[in-house]
Amino acid sequence: MIAEIISVGTEILLGNILNTNARYLSVKLAEAGIEVHFQTVVGDNPERIMQAVKTAYTRGTMVIMTGGLGPTKDDITKEMLAAYFGKKLVYDETALSMMEKSLKRVQKESLLQSLKKQALVPENSRILYNHHGTAPGIIMENNNRICILLPGPPKEMEPMFEEYVADYLSSLSDRVLVSWNIKMLDFEHAPVLKVGEAPVADALGDLLDSENPTVATYAKDDGCLIRVTASAADRSEALEMIAPVVREIRSILGDEYIRYDREDTAE
Repeated sequence: MIAEIISVGTEILLGNILNTNARYLSVKLAEAGIEVHFQTVVGDNPERIMQAVKTAYTRGTMVIMTGGLGPTKDDITKEMLAAYFGKKLVYDETALSMMEKSLKRVQKESLLQSLKKQALVPENSRILYNHHGTAPGIIMENNNRICILLPGPPKEMEPMFEEYVADYLSSLSDRVLVSWNIKMLDFEHAPVLKVGEAPVADALGDLLDSENPTVATYAKDDGCLIRVTASAADRSEALEMIAPVVREIRSILGDEYIRYDREDTAE
């Protein structure tokens, strides 16, 4: 399954905030065996959001969106996706009740109409209740297309993903992706590699053409990173596939030039 991550928010485009959501979701999707081919950032504009969604579904079957679920007029992600899937917006009483209880802790007056907007959800959708904020998340499925809407604030998005989305994604895929990193010393400590990534790639040769596990090289400020990634039924099987490739890489490049090799933990 191929997914696209769409981050909604003009503040991301302006550089006012760092888009940590896309990085978090890419890691989690890889762990679930779901490929991410594109990440998109779009501002709070209805036409551009709709175009981003339409384009994403020409490239894959799953879209995960963060942001634009709040109470203000420019929070329109949910409305655009409901329109795309042809669903009406209806009040979810559980979300509304949770919101009312949360807001009564900080204010006495009735729930503002603008805040009630967050309890509107597309009909016949899975609702992901928010225990760390107000806006619920949503999962929509239609015509073999899946859309997952999550709040923008990481303190809300990440626990919601762990509570609901992780298990949902696991039910969709029978594969996992596991990566192993090999970090080469920087050129000051390993003179034979002083031109960086290119000689490492040349030395690895046909290994870079393998399909499963795949082997890729990346230039870093402090050296060269080699990543070996396997797709398998579970993590143990993937690590068994990776192990002989790592041994071959170490043999080709020489242990004296390797700073470390270990499983990728998205550090």
